[in-house]
Amino acid sequence: MTVRPRRSVLYVPGSNPRALAKARTLPCDGLILDLEDSVAPEAKEAARAAVVVALAEGGFAPREVLVRVNACDTEWFEADVSALARIGADGLVLPKAESPEDVLAAAALLAGSDAPPGLPLWLTIETPRGVLASAALAGAHPAVAGLVAGTSDLAKELRARHVPGREPLLHSLSAIVLAARAHGLAALDGVHLALDDESGFAAACRQGRDLGFDGKTLIHPRTIEAANRLFAPDPEEVEAARRLLAAWRAARAGGRGVVVLDGHLVEELHALEAERLVTLADAVAAIRRA
Repeated sequence: MTVRPRRSVLYVPGSNPRALAKARTLPCDGLILDLEDSVAPEAKEAARAAVVVALAEGGFAPREVLVRVNACDTEWFEADVSALARIGADGLVLPKAESPEDVLAAAALLAGSDAPPGLPLWLTIETPRGVLASAALAGAHPAVAGLVAGTSDLAKELRARHVPGREPLLHSLSAIVLAARAHGLAALDGVHLALDDESGFAAACRQGRDLGFDGKTLIHPRTIEAANRLFAPDPEEVEAARRLLAAWRAARAGGRGVVVLDGHLVEELHALEAERLVTLADAVAAIRRA
C-alpha cells in the first residue's frame, strides 16, 4: 500500500518570484503553483513563464507540486496546459470544474501536447454545478487523481455566510469526499481565509479531517505547522492500528477470517483501514526525518 501525505498543500502565486523561491524551503507536503485566482489578468503570461522556469530549475522535492491553470473557458487555458504539459509538475489543477467535458478537454489537450502518460489531473469543485456533478467529474477520466474543495468561491456562489462550523458548506464538503472516495481519489479541504483566527483554523482542520479529507489547502506558510499536526495520524490511533494489524495477521496465519480484540470484532475491512493509517504514519515519520 502506497499512501502519500497531503496534510498541507500551499497555494503559491505564480506571479511572485520570492514566493516561488521560498516554497522550496517550506515544510508543507504539497504546493499548488497558481496561475488563476492569485494572478491579475495582465500578469497571466508572465506568471506562466515564471512557473515554467521554476519547475525547470527544480528543487521542490520531496513536496508534491501541482499547477493550477486558468479555467477552460478562458483565453489562457490552452496556453497554460500546453506550456506545462511536459515541464515536470506532478499534476495540473483545473479550476471551476463543472462537467466531464471540462476534464476530457484538458486530457485531450495534454495528450496533444505530448504530456507524460497519465499526468494527474486535480479538479477544483467550487460551484453548485460542480458539487452536483462531483461524482461524474471524479470518474470522467483515468487521469483524475484528486478533488479540491474551493470553499471561497462555493460560498459566494451559494450566497452562504462564512460562519464558524461551516454549516452552510457541510453538504457540499461531504459530497466532494463521497465522490473522491467512490473513485479512489484524494480529497483536499478548502482554505481558511482568516489568518489571525488560529482557533478557527484548527477547528476547520479537525472538521475536515473528521469529514474524511486527506489534508487542507492553505494560503499562508504560517498555517503549515498546524495543518501538518492536525491532519497527521493520532499516535494513539496508530498504536491501536498496529495492535489490530498484529492480531489480524496472527488470526489469518491460523486460518481464521475474524478475530476479537479488546471486545471488538475485527474483520478484513478493519485491517485494511488500519494498514492505511499505519502506512500514512510511517510516511509522515519519514518526512520528519528527512
